[in-house]
Amino acid sequence: MLNIALFGAGRIGQIHAGNVSLNPDCQLKYIVDMNHEVAVNTAKKYGAQAVSIEEALADSDVHAVLICTITETHADLIERSAKAGKAIFCEKPVDLSIDRVDACLEVVKTQKVPLMMGFNRRYDPNFSHLKNTLDSGDIGTVEMVTISSRDPEAPPSHYIKSSGGLFRDMTIHDFDVARWLLNEEPVSLYATASSMTSEHVKEAGDVDTAIITLTCKSGKMAVITNSRRASYGYDQRVEVHASGGMLTVNNMPESTLSMATEKGITSQKPMAFFLERYAAAYRLELDAFIAGLSVGVENYPIGEDGRKALIMADAAVKSIATGQVQLLTFD
Repeated sequence: MLNIALFGAGRIGQIHAGNVSLNPDCQLKYIVDMNHEVAVNTAKKYGAQAVSIEEALADSDVHAVLICTITETHADLIERSAKAGKAIFCEKPVDLSIDRVDACLEVVKTQKVPLMMGFNRRYDPNFSHLKNTLDSGDIGTVEMVTISSRDPEAPPSHYIKSSGGLFRDMTIHDFDVARWLLNEEPVSLYATASSMTSEHVKEAGDVDTAIITLTCKSGKMAVITNSRRASYGYDQRVEVHASGGMLTVNNMPESTLSMATEKGITSQKPMAFFLERYAAAYRLELDAFIAGLSVGVENYPIGEDGRKALIMADAAVKSIATGQVQLLTFD
């Protein structure tokens, strides 16, 4: 039985807390949150204790930590947890600065502790089915990947300002999926973007509509389309064109009900947002982390995957600023 300390009991933290309670191989021992009342209430719900960061990391019975706090605290908590000898799961990103990420990952490497990054889309049953089919070779060689990722609406201004913007907050998931499906590192990136959906996004200095093209040395390509406005729900689709055909993952509807009348046939909207759409992915992601710790294999997205996705996000920002293709290097 692995004992877990949860850092951050907000929206994402609550999801992970619930999933820990569903896994028979682990249990929540401590809850840490800057809002003590939230920490206490969450601890009561799951039979844990509300403590400080120092108390949680000092306990040798804590085997792993889940970092679900605000972005600006991630790197510091990763380093402190690594020095305490804890296995680490951290929501993306490690940090918004690549220099800070590099310094943080060096600490993880020195301390020789596992670090899993929260790229949960790899664990969506539909996406993983697509990936497994690709790896089987049944559809031939990948030639082109198309990823559509569109939020129902833009986040509030205060979130935009602290998130690092569209590419570091939203597209970073798509960059990871693109690398995962291409199975080859892209060597160049070109992005175009604008602010079309919400005035407060523009005022915050961010963009809300973007198209990014990635190209690999072999000629494989990926196109990512993002928008902060999808009036019909949370739009998450992937298409892979390969030498032997095509694979497609479509949106998950609120239900499978359809209605057929003389006016036509209608079906349900996509699920409302990411918590609903990726509920299974969050659960399977945690299961993969726990299973990896049990057998000593990091068969999941690691810190280097987070680093590479951030490099791509930074390149997209630079491409927008310069209007030029950016060469990608991950050394």
